[in-house]
Amino acid sequence: MRGREKWVSVHFAGRVKNSEDTGETPQLFEKRTEEWRKEKRWAVFGWASLVFVLKTEGYFRSLCVNITINGTAVDDCSRQDEQLSLIFTIASFMNNFLTLPNGFLFDHFGTTVARLLGISVYTAGMLLIAFSSPVNSILLFPALSFIAVGGILFLVTNIQVGNLFGMHRSTIITLYNGAFDSSSAVFLIIKLLYEDGVSLKGSFLFLACCSVIHLVRTFVLMPRTHIPYPLPENYTYGVNCGVTRDYAVAKIEEKNIQTSQAEEEMPFEGTSPQGQNTDKMERSFKSCLLSWFFLWHLLWLSVMQLRHYLFIGTLNPMLNHLAAGDPGLVSSYTNAFAFTQLCGILCAPWNGLIMDRHKGKQREPGQSEQEADLKATILSLSLTALQCVLFSVCAATPILPLQYLTFILQVLNRSFLYGGNAAFISVA
Repeated sequence: MRGREKWVSVHFAGRVKNSEDTGETPQLFEKRTEEWRKEKRWAVFGWASLVFVLKTEGYFRSLCVNITINGTAVDDCSRQDEQLSLIFTIASFMNNFLTLPNGFLFDHFGTTVARLLGISVYTAGMLLIAFSSPVNSILLFPALSFIAVGGILFLVTNIQVGNLFGMHRSTIITLYNGAFDSSSAVFLIIKLLYEDGVSLKGSFLFLACCSVIHLVRTFVLMPRTHIPYPLPENYTYGVNCGVTRDYAVAKIEEKNIQTSQAEEEMPFEGTSPQGQNTDKMERSFKSCLLSWFFLWHLLWLSVMQLRHYLFIGTLNPMLNHLAAGDPGLVSSYTNAFAFTQLCGILCAPWNGLIMDRHKGKQREPGQSEQEADLKATILSLSLTALQCVLFSVCAATPILPLQYLTFILQVLNRSFLYGGNAAFISVA
């Protein structure tokens, strides 16, 4: 067994306490520990599994240099770590930055165009990794960004499927978001297969071939434009939908546009039903963007999302401080956190069930369906905020065993936050 692999194996077994356990000099031991901590930081995103395979394959290995510490020659691979970290940072940025353009594309060109673009970009990313090698490691930069952008397009177009489930709409939307959060398990599976002899190229070629499933679903199951909400009468979904379904929806949308245009020509009266209907149907994007309703929700979302980013970014230093620098304990707690992240798909539907349960209550006199749906989100938003407070209190308490509860509250709150946000936006 190579020296570095042996070092990692004894660390994961929790047997390393000092340099004597590995037979290394104190300086080399500290360097190994710092490298190990850097790799463990990526585990919270599922990125560590792929990084392990990439480093074993020798990606960016040319950036490692030989240095001498107290007469002992060691490899300094800090620049290799920096490049791999930069790949993840850029991909994460692209995933968030391009969400707005992706939504614009989906709104104006419909489901088919958006999904075909997502499939193309996602498949290109998979193929770039499959045919990359340590010689052209630079291909990882566009590859991971393509996968991130393609993935968010899938999520954006899939959320509308919730419109088909009526009173269970929010549950389905939050379930899709939970599945998106738990998708980091794919890299873990790739790592396990790699250790069993499956090549990196083979795994990513298989994932690229799975795009055929997305193509079939796009053309056979998904609409060309959008799934309307509320659903029109006799709306069909699936293999038998075809032109009839799209034609019927197009006619309904055309009728709505003609009605709203006719109402625009009439004098606006704030108390008239026509005036109220026009306000609902014809609000511009700018008016929505500048409304206090949207701005307060944006602030609510941003503060809690920042709290989660801060927790993830400071998790490793926090665990090192609470564990008094014990690598075995840090490894154990980091693994526990990584596994809890995979439970996002199990936690997400709970929020949707809460929202759907309150939607089913009888409406108050004079209350519209949308107003009733918005009122049903109050409990969900309040519970999400309360979870964030409890999670923050536990994270700020310097008791190491308590962090297991912190991890549970964090994944629960994250699932409630993102899933509930998507459901809320779809209503508002």
